[in-house]
Amino acid sequence: MPHKSIPVIETKRLVLRGPEADDYPNFKSTFTSYRARFMGGPLNPYETWMLYAAEIGHWQIRGYGMWMIHDKRSDKPLGMAGGWKPAQWPEAEIAWIIWPETAGRGYALEATHAARRYFYDTLGWAGAVSYLDPKNLDSIRLAERLGAKKDPEAATVDGNDICYRHPAPAALRNSQLADGIALEIAHYSDPKYQPEGYALD
Repeated sequence: MPHKSIPVIETKRLVLRGPEADDYPNFKSTFTSYRARFMGGPLNPYETWMLYAAEIGHWQIRGYGMWMIHDKRSDKPLGMAGGWKPAQWPEAEIAWIIWPETAGRGYALEATHAARRYFYDTLGWAGAVSYLDPKNLDSIRLAERLGAKKDPEAATVDGNDICYRHPAPAALRNSQLADGIALEIAHYSDPKYQPEGYALD
């Protein structure tokens, strides 16, 4: 059952809503796999269950958290995106993960762009970061497409990650960057668009 206090966000292709019990099998499949290698995984079943419980509890404690990404037409679960700040995290983070079979179709870009807009416009965030494994080139590329830049002066979670700082709300508003992100999302939304080269989330 959806938690009533978690907002639902809709984009052209996606519905972002709070994590529910029915979403757990997809979460478990991903976090017990090699796909989770840049997020402390692969995890064992107990660790995966505890992390999923934390995803739900984060909304209760912080008032924000990670949404499940669903395809608007089919309701198929595609991954997660949203805000994350467990204890000991230096700053509020924008994070994402796409289930392996749905990667490369622009879902992470579309969902993360919508989540960041919600945090900036609705919750009044002054900025955000993303903590990334330096070997996670897919996520680094996505962060850069969102306009985030590596901040070598920022504190990291454990010294093994790098911090990418997102543009402040004023820098995004009516900017060439925001227009470029919207244009890229529109391309992915076109059923005739077939990306070539290296798959990007």
